[in-house]
Amino acid sequence: MSERTGRCLCGQVRYRVTGEPVIARVCWCRDCQRIAGNGTANAIFPTERLEIDGEPAEYLKTADSGNQVRRRFCARCGCHLFADSTGRPQLTVVRVGTLEDPSSIRPVANIWSASAPAWACLDAALERIDGQPAPPQRPAGT
Repeated sequence: MSERTGRCLCGQVRYRVTGEPVIARVCWCRDCQRIAGNGTANAIFPTERLEIDGEPAEYLKTADSGNQVRRRFCARCGCHLFADSTGRPQLTVVRVGTLEDPSSIRPVANIWSASAPAWACLDAALERIDGQPAPPQRPAGT
């Protein structure tokens, strides 16, 4: 089983995640664009495999789907770290850029690509999904 560590910009919130992600994608929804000024690279892990050291702040918002999305970030530096949705409570989104080794995870798709700005550089080698894909399923045995 692999282990990855990550942190916010200032280091006040650190985390460890074990195992491989269920899926990794680049999201171009308008919320992610507002968070990052670009698309966000996200890896989705079973929630119980994430250990957090520190107390992230959080922001709740109702998504277009009607699900409640809880975004967690460092209250000190503002770095966005995680997201959870009532639509998939057993899974947590980890922002790949906050990993100590972000190259250890490679996204397989661009989602919400229809919302990407005209100047966005979408990797043509990745699957392109115009909107929200079906929720990822946990792999068997997890």
